[in-house]
Amino acid sequence: MTAPFEDDQNAPAPFGGSVVQAAQVSGNRPDRVAWFRTLGLGLFIHWSVDSQLGMVISHSLVGASADYVRRYFDELPGTFCPERFAPDEWARLAKVCGFRYVVFTTKHHNGFCMFATSTTDYDVMHTPYGRDITQQVVAAFRKQGLAIGFYFSPDDFSVLHRQGIEIARGRQEVDPLHNPDLMALNRAQLRELLTHYGPVDLLFFDGQAEGLKQLAWELQPDVVVTRGDMATPEQRLPDRALPGPWESCITMGTAWQYQPTNETYKSGRDLILLLAEARAKGGNLLLNVGPKPDGALPEEQIGRLMELGLWNFINAEAVFGVEPCALVREPGAWYTRSGDTVYAILTDIDWAQAEDTTGHSFAAGPRTYGKRAAVTLRHVRIGPDTVVSVLGQSGRHLEYNDAADPAPRWRQDEAGLHVSLMSSQRIYDAWGWDNPVVLKITRASVQ
Repeated sequence: MTAPFEDDQNAPAPFGGSVVQAAQVSGNRPDRVAWFRTLGLGLFIHWSVDSQLGMVISHSLVGASADYVRRYFDELPGTFCPERFAPDEWARLAKVCGFRYVVFTTKHHNGFCMFATSTTDYDVMHTPYGRDITQQVVAAFRKQGLAIGFYFSPDDFSVLHRQGIEIARGRQEVDPLHNPDLMALNRAQLRELLTHYGPVDLLFFDGQAEGLKQLAWELQPDVVVTRGDMATPEQRLPDRALPGPWESCITMGTAWQYQPTNETYKSGRDLILLLAEARAKGGNLLLNVGPKPDGALPEEQIGRLMELGLWNFINAEAVFGVEPCALVREPGAWYTRSGDTVYAILTDIDWAQAEDTTGHSFAAGPRTYGKRAAVTLRHVRIGPDTVVSVLGQSGRHLEYNDAADPAPRWRQDEAGLHVSLMSSQRIYDAWGWDNPVVLKITRASVQ
């Protein structure tokens, strides 16, 4: 990936650039862009030959000594052999966790191709592993019904190394538009990617896309180019809803590629809140994982994916196939909508102060189950036939307390919509599930 915020050239204010200008020259088909905007959640996979060292992907080559560069290019391919690579496991996990598409790093800035190519020997086929990793990823995720996306770097440090040019980014001589040999290589590799792997749904160009995205649309008119043709804020979400399609790519920890030490991960709740905010603002979240050198996903990342997946399993209709409301949030709630149904994603319920309705004692620790809390949504307006429900809950039964009434109750006045809701679905054995609860409010609007 680039450094944080480096992708802002195509984003609207406050990020700089012009979405209107980008749209005027875009070859993305409008119907395909509309489809892309419904997807909501993608799995980004950063993995390359230098994962063996547990380091930043590619960027260590910039400013490196000649000896470091030589050993990087000459030695690392000879030990790359991910014997625990199991793409079917990746794809099943992504499917059950609610992901709708995958974006795989076919070639990062170092130039190492994770696919079979006739353009260079610096590829996965010339390693002890010797098999086409990209082909296996495509087959596994396609089998699960997920859309297929390719990350492709037009910058290629291996080419610069062969040309005797100092490895860098952002200089004229390393730009494919000013380096004919590099442009020719990129076009040949892109042609391979778009003719050898069947329909490709998405392309993410991490660098200069001119001269490449036009070829992509020529080869596969249905492909949607994300970075290179739309706003793709990196490592953050925009501060407001944007007028056009957008996609934020964000790491689970601090690193794109697997980092075995000195890493700090976001919590599962953090990831859920990122997804809720992205969807409320009308964009997609492209959440990254970094496989280990042996091909297995780190347990820390799997656990967080599963927590996000559990939340998605309960609340999918609030984040997939939805649109932003005129007002995307108020304190304690993010809003999405489908037609005249509003979804309020409640982020700040104080369950510790909520009324306990179970009549039972439980082991010490945080607990939400069986508690009734009150929220006021100041900007929601309902109609006479409105029904309010909690996603995932029937509202008809509280386990171990048949006398309880867990149904939501609501009333509207000038101050807003007042809702009394109960946590009546047991999610964890510890009786706690302190992740956002979603209210489904029919025949309503946010004003």
